[in-house]
Amino acid sequence: MKKRVVSIGGHSLDAELMGGPLLIQYAEQGVHCTFMHVTTGRLEDPNATEAEKAAYLEQLRAENEAVAAEMGCDFYSFGYSSATLPSEGEFIQMLKDYFVKEKVDLVVTHARGTLHPRHYYTYETVTQAVRQLRLEGVDIDLLYGENCEDLAGFTPNKYLEVSQKQVNKWFTALSNYAIFNGKVNSMPYRDYYTTMGKIRAVEVDSKEFVKAFMIAPMIDNTL
Repeated sequence: MKKRVVSIGGHSLDAELMGGPLLIQYAEQGVHCTFMHVTTGRLEDPNATEAEKAAYLEQLRAENEAVAAEMGCDFYSFGYSSATLPSEGEFIQMLKDYFVKEKVDLVVTHARGTLHPRHYYTYETVTQAVRQLRLEGVDIDLLYGENCEDLAGFTPNKYLEVSQKQVNKWFTALSNYAIFNGKVNSMPYRDYYTTMGKIRAVEVDSKEFVKAFMIAPMIDNTL
């Protein structure tokens, strides 16, 4: 039984899409679960004023809190923008320090196969942080969560059955994000993840909604 679980995404919504159902289940068992965001995001309008940019970040933080709370979790933002990210080495050490301090024993993050620079940065740093800690004797596991932007080479080999009540909780929580509701871009998030839950169920002959994960091959690759 895991005791401290985190899901880490490059931006808001990523961590919740990848790890949401898993963290919901752990949270319902009393486990402390956290959604972590590497970058804060920004207002895409190039003509936006500083006041509008600040208001957007305030709105996004409120969305972060509401989404996490409705899943029975909390959230943590590193507070970086794309332009202020530290070197990979520096961030790996920050992650290691956080994982040790919080006694994290399960991490969910991006898979490698993405064209998005912040997703890849997150994949690489989280993977190396967990790998180094395991080599140092820390008991910590890593899963890559399914993300519609990280599908190149994503081969699911861990499947999670999710009750309809938990699926409803997940989607209701995600609806606090303007981006999930189609107000920021045209990506049909709800349709994609609803469909994939049905497809993954077929793959494992389940009558439940199923969320897919991939074991980290650089971590769990020994017999």
